[in-house]
Amino acid sequence: MAVTEHPMQALAHYLPEGSFEPIVEYLNYYKVYLTVTQKRKSVLGDYRNAHAGNNHRITVNGNLNKYEFLITLLHELAHLLTFEQFGHKVEAHGKEWKNLYSRLLVDFVNRKIFPADITKALQKSIINPAATANGETELLLVLRNYNNIKREGYFTVAEIPVGTVFQLDDGRVFKKGEKRRKRFEAVELKTNHKYSFSAISEVRIVK
Repeated sequence: MAVTEHPMQALAHYLPEGSFEPIVEYLNYYKVYLTVTQKRKSVLGDYRNAHAGNNHRITVNGNLNKYEFLITLLHELAHLLTFEQFGHKVEAHGKEWKNLYSRLLVDFVNRKIFPADITKALQKSIINPAATANGETELLLVLRNYNNIKREGYFTVAEIPVGTVFQLDDGRVFKKGEKRRKRFEAVELKTNHKYSFSAISEVRIVK
């Protein structure tokens, strides 16, 4: 996995206007090594606590749009703040982390950094933050509208009607079923096996 450690001024390129200075204050105060990585399928960001003389370390995917980058960074900063206050005595995404993450979100929302639609979608996260990005489906769908690069001919599973036949990049073909909690069921046409898909999974419609 290729990573790049970024000088503070270079970090401004990844952040929306108005967020650079307060973010740098956190990074400097807690002596955080921030790295920007290439796209990772499993995570958007990661935090490693300070230990054995090493500083706190945070990584964030560099392919995210500026608003998603900031929200991911705040998610990881909340882990840092939780560790600073409670060490390893609490759950990673327990009430302590949720409380600190909510406070960070409120602070940056109050700074008027986010567009109105993202601010609205963030209200649910402020009340009850999800442990992973996949738990923030509504927010991720809104954030997707701000991506600089959009894949031509692709739609999210949430966007296509039930019964639509769609194809993945690996060539497998499915028929979309009903929503089950936060994920959609789909049947692979070749095997008749059922699978579940995140609402934000990008697929191509089969004509």
